[in-house]
Amino acid sequence: MSVLVTGGLGFIGSHTVRALRELGEECVLVQRRAATGAVEDGVTVEQGDIRDLASLRAIGERHRIGGIVHLAGSMPWPPSADAPVEDARRALGSLFNIMQVAQDWGVRRVGVASTIGVYLSSGLNEGALTEDMPLSVGAAHLIPTFKKVGELLGGYLADATGIEVVNYRISGTWGPRGHSDPFFAAPALIHAAARGVAPDFSALVAAPCAEDALDLCYVKDTGRAIALLQLAGKLDHATYNVASGRATSNAEIIAAIRATVPDADVDLPTGAATAPRAWLDITRLREDTGFTPEYDTARAAADYIAWLRAGNVS
Repeated sequence: MSVLVTGGLGFIGSHTVRALRELGEECVLVQRRAATGAVEDGVTVEQGDIRDLASLRAIGERHRIGGIVHLAGSMPWPPSADAPVEDARRALGSLFNIMQVAQDWGVRRVGVASTIGVYLSSGLNEGALTEDMPLSVGAAHLIPTFKKVGELLGGYLADATGIEVVNYRISGTWGPRGHSDPFFAAPALIHAAARGVAPDFSALVAAPCAEDALDLCYVKDTGRAIALLQLAGKLDHATYNVASGRATSNAEIIAAIRATVPDADVDLPTGAATAPRAWLDITRLREDTGFTPEYDTARAAADYIAWLRAGNVS
């Protein structure tokens, strides 16, 4: 039996696949534009489109799928003004397709990526955020809007089909194979230090300062947490925070960078932070899977800088 991972060649997906392999699981990855075939021992890439039910069903004819980790976004991203209704239809249709093949194949558990944004868009932005906090219905941004919709649909489909649907509320994830993030400065700071240049914050929605803080989870820990949730014999909840369980400030990131690159040009202004400090409580995750983060800020920064200096480009 294999675990099907959508988005398995992407940022979080590739690290989740590695963690699943380290735990002894074989993985099948589905990608729209990827070549078909085994990419390494125990990992096979299948070309397919999660928006196309027939292509997903065809994968099940070639592989025995026992679990699904759905990390490809069931949302219209990047957004388009040309056909918003059709884009939304296809995005949500991909979630229905995943659940349909899960039912066809007799899959026991489907994991679905959600986001810390479901809290922040509900005005929950101070202190420890727990999974049982009530969320508002609306959201100003497309991402938390569709993640909230996905969680509600997943709950209904779990009840209707008997399939266990697990929501991963993922915090700010950073590390190898990542990208410039519009909401936090850590990736830009790390890239600047590794390349010996000044950081480029043009992709951020707001200018950063040293005191800005968010629950930052190194991507290797994120992938391992998702793998543990997929493979756990018993889960007591349908929703889990996937995070470090603490708020990390830009000042901490800068100190960690300077432990590896003392002369890095990564200074930020101080005294300008206005946003409250929040983090995701990971008590459920720890109790039900035994997860604890392996990468503190210093280890994460050193690992990421080493990866970039080895010639990797993202």
